[in-house]
Amino acid sequence: MLTAIDTWILDLDNTLYPPSTGLADQMNQRIRAYLANLFGTDEAGAVRLQRELVAEHGTTLRGLMNTRGIDPHDYLAWEHTIDYSVLTPDPALGTALAALPGRRLLFTNGTAYHAEQALGRLGLAPAFDGVFDILAGQLVPKPYAASYERFVEQFAVEPGRAVFCDDLAVNLEVPERLGMATVWVSGEPVADGSAYEVLGARRWRTAGLAGFLQVVTSDDWGA
Repeated sequence: MLTAIDTWILDLDNTLYPPSTGLADQMNQRIRAYLANLFGTDEAGAVRLQRELVAEHGTTLRGLMNTRGIDPHDYLAWEHTIDYSVLTPDPALGTALAALPGRRLLFTNGTAYHAEQALGRLGLAPAFDGVFDILAGQLVPKPYAASYERFVEQFAVEPGRAVFCDDLAVNLEVPERLGMATVWVSGEPVADGSAYEVLGARRWRTAGLAGFLQVVTSDDWGA
């Protein structure tokens, strides 16, 4: 398996760190405050608007750009004004990433600034060979195909030799169609307590990325 892989593509939020850190919740709170101010609504209304925008446009940002013509740079600066100190170094994940053969690339719907801050707090910056953010994707987010196509072109990725890891199953649909192997970092334990479960050919689910990668790079990996 590993001999066929030369590129590991990893999402950031709720993939490289667990939801329990609350960092993604902070961003959601910032987004909802932005919506409440823009639309003159309360928190419940902001939650409803966010769900509708994400469902129809993929992300809140894309929805607001399409429907309200907002300045994306102002929005992103607002969203990422958060407390990164909730993240702490993850040496186990750093070791597991460093042991992977080939390139390790970060693919995030956030900004490069957000990635830099988060990776710095996690101690994972040295593990990555490149970052593809929402601006590199010309403000087209995952799960839209155009975003993946730009990523593949920029980094000259051969899909059949790549693994894509993300906490959102919808973000793995295009990579699978392109021929990539996928890992769904669902955050939910595997029923039998294993580090992962097989969902199909070259498709896995895991509760946490570090445990899965440790198995992948072990001598007894045979999936």
